[in-house]
Amino acid sequence: MPWSNQGGGNSGGPWGQGPQGPSGPKGGGTPPDLDEIIRKGQDKLRDIFGGSGGRSGSGGSGFGSGGKGVALLVAAALVALWAFNSFYRVQPDENGVVLRFGKYNRTTGPGLHFAAWPIETVERPKVLKENQISYGRNKSESLMLAGDQNIVDIKFTVLWRIRDAKEFLFDVRSPVALTRVVAESAMREVVGRTPAEEIRTRGRVKAQEEVRDLIQKTMDKYKAGIQIISVQLEKADPPPQVIDAFEEVQRAEQNQSKFIREAERYRNRVLGEARGRAAQIIEQAKAYKAKVVAEAEGEAARFEQVLKEYEKAPDVTRKRIYIETLEKVMDKAKKFIMQNDKGSSVVPYLPLDRLGTSSRDNGGRAGQ
Repeated sequence: MPWSNQGGGNSGGPWGQGPQGPSGPKGGGTPPDLDEIIRKGQDKLRDIFGGSGGRSGSGGSGFGSGGKGVALLVAAALVALWAFNSFYRVQPDENGVVLRFGKYNRTTGPGLHFAAWPIETVERPKVLKENQISYGRNKSESLMLAGDQNIVDIKFTVLWRIRDAKEFLFDVRSPVALTRVVAESAMREVVGRTPAEEIRTRGRVKAQEEVRDLIQKTMDKYKAGIQIISVQLEKADPPPQVIDAFEEVQRAEQNQSKFIREAERYRNRVLGEARGRAAQIIEQAKAYKAKVVAEAEGEAARFEQVLKEYEKAPDVTRKRIYIETLEKVMDKAKKFIMQNDKGSSVVPYLPLDRLGTSSRDNGGRAGQ
């Protein structure tokens, strides 16, 4: 703002009238009155801060009570600044790491805390935040050599968070970069000892677990203060140049699996039918066996009964057995009875192969 000229002459600056130059060709002037300038400055400060009190003597340069007020205001401002920087709040997802003269001193949890500034400073890393590292975005880093000497295009993501704030801040220079490098090394190691087909299909979950454990083990060895939450294998495909051929192979393998399943169904059906027939034959054999055994036992019992009767009357028993046997034989044989009334010695010709049939059909003399 402009400074007014209190003396009515030329302006000499903010403290009042400036020195008056005497007349003369060179315009030379007398030196300014230093005591007067200091006095006017004190008056201005008292007007600004509302201070009052007697002025110092003509030769004095002290501020008096107005100077004490300024000093108190400055001290209060410094205390407020110190308190503002000394009290700090830690959020629920953070840890407060207090440094004293730049060296680790303590770790504080969530809440309001005190650290003597500027001797102590505070770092507040977010220990509950899940961080993500993606790998395989570039073609140069995504190609890996599998255990069967095939190349696999790998893309995966690592989720991690801070486990120990002190180790994370002080024990490793760049923990995020270290995590990325270790993750790449672990994935290459696991892929390098696993066949390409397995890493693409049934071995994906196992590979994720192995990579996670290997990363965690390495980070613990370095004391990086990082916890690996999970490893997600997003892509494990053949290189783009040969992906068509691999897809053709996969279709062939799918057809192979289909044919194998159809053959297994046919085999199971045939085996089921064969087992059913085998069980039926076995049951029939068991029934026949039981029948034969029963008949044999019956014949044996009958023979024993006949033997008892034979021992009682041998002649009668033999004659009865002979007649019964002859009856059985003659009952099944064809019989032709010829009668010669005239007593001729000529033997007539008889078509025996047709005679039995005609005799049965016509009810002739030939019987059975």
